[in-house]
Amino acid sequence: MTGALDGIVVADFSRVLAGPYATMLMADLGAEVVKVERPGAGDDTRSWGPPYEKDAPDGAEPMATYFTSVNRNKTSLAVDLQTDDGRRAARTLVERSDVVIENFRAGTMERLGLGYETLSADRPDLIYCAITGFGRDGGASMPGYDLLIQAMSGLMSVTGPEDAPSKVGVAVIDVLTGVHAVAGILAALRHRDRTGVGQRVDLDLLSVALSSMVNQTAGYLGADVVPAAMGNRHPSVVPYQVFSTADRPLAVAVGNDKLFTRMAEAIGSPELATDERFTTNTARITNRDALVADIAAALRPHGADHWFEVLTAAGVPAGPINDVAEAFDLARRLGIDPAAQIPGTPTPTVRNPIGMSVTPPTYRMPPPVLP
Repeated sequence: MTGALDGIVVADFSRVLAGPYATMLMADLGAEVVKVERPGAGDDTRSWGPPYEKDAPDGAEPMATYFTSVNRNKTSLAVDLQTDDGRRAARTLVERSDVVIENFRAGTMERLGLGYETLSADRPDLIYCAITGFGRDGGASMPGYDLLIQAMSGLMSVTGPEDAPSKVGVAVIDVLTGVHAVAGILAALRHRDRTGVGQRVDLDLLSVALSSMVNQTAGYLGADVVPAAMGNRHPSVVPYQVFSTADRPLAVAVGNDKLFTRMAEAIGSPELATDERFTTNTARITNRDALVADIAAALRPHGADHWFEVLTAAGVPAGPINDVAEAFDLARRLGIDPAAQIPGTPTPTVRNPIGMSVTPPTYRMPPPVLP
């Protein structure tokens, strides 16, 4: 099957998560991705275990699942970029590539003779994507680890309980940066299709974090409101939070007045919808504590699964807080296959979420063994 990006060659100098996630998405869509790694060590995430694969191919050492999560459909090229031979091998790869992607500290590729200005002088059609933590200027020397970005971007200040700033449970800014990188690269490729001219695509994790905080950062710029952590509550919508039930927590997302009326009826408290304290979202925010207490009392007698069925039947967005295994089971019950199989490998891989009717993602190769 022909992939949408068949014929596109990516020289992948990135490691850990943001860059490798971007290049895996491109590889799933048909691009040829060559992952440049350090001889004898490879990508840092090769050793980020446990957990390790439970079903390694015969004769192979189990790989860390962190590495396998973002490196399928790639081949690996082990070169030492600190040597002349390694840099020559890298230049040979670039010469046949459409895209270069790297996430070294700012200035590293330039010192190696592999920066955009040098490479584009010979290849004006080259797309060069650079990912940094804090940009190429004042933050050039700062390491771009996701935890630091979550802390310094303000994301942790709006996450978790009010008195305990918390990180998101995955390296979400790295992942979002990878998605933004793909969007930038594809836009640059489209421009090249029209003009024959390549360009540099720059992303920094701090900017991605600030952009991805959407309503929270817009509230600061547009209304001078500095948001704070509210636990599982929403700053602008009520009720939009997690409630206790007879057994386990339940998330309820009531985004408008019509849904609020449906929810009130479904939980056996129709009077809430006509109480003047709660008839509009603005009123519900003003009287949040009283409303939350009333809803919590109504939900307490039954378990989360009961309320999930009742509220869903009423058209009210609600659901229990699942663990990952339960989330996979839910997807399968809904007819969504969350896993895919790479031919010749025993361990499933998480399915690419992009659906395409003509050129869907494919799963051709397992994550590469280090040469």
